[in-house]
Amino acid sequence: MEWNYENERIYSTDEKGELMCEATFIRKENGEMEIYHTYVNPILRGEGAAGKMMEVVAEYCRKEGIKAIATCSYANMWLQRHGSTSLIPAKFLLND
Repeated sequence: MEWNYENERIYSTDEKGELMCEATFIRKENGEMEIYHTYVNPILRGEGAAGKMMEVVAEYCRKEGIKAIATCSYANMWLQRHGSTSLIPAKFLLND
């Protein structure tokens, strides 16, 4: 998969331009990146695409020197399992 990096978004599309994977985030004033949404196209679910996407997000954070937190349940779970000194998981916040 080829990954595209835009302001507050990392994503991949197929050859037709259809969205395959996406992580959206907010760059906070304190320098952290809050991952608030992840998406994987249904045709890729169960194939490890979400984990690969989070690896790409983690590598982006490492290169940029950013600490990551997550309010997205999947991203939060992934960070808890795979976090390192440059990726700090946050407590999952339920929205009312």
